[in-house]
Amino acid sequence: MTATTATAERLRASTGGPKDDGPKILEHVLGWTLVVVLAMFVTQAGLL
Repeated sequence: MTATTATAERLRASTGGPKDDGPKILEHVLGWTLVVVLAMFVTQAGLL
């Protein structure tokens, strides 16, 4: 591995994207909570 390749790998690995080791259940609960809140807003606003 050359120095340029090592630097590129390090930069690519630290982009701040989603991590694979995070709590998946929390992500799912927050996602579904957002869906329910959005559905309640749409219903109360009479958009549906």
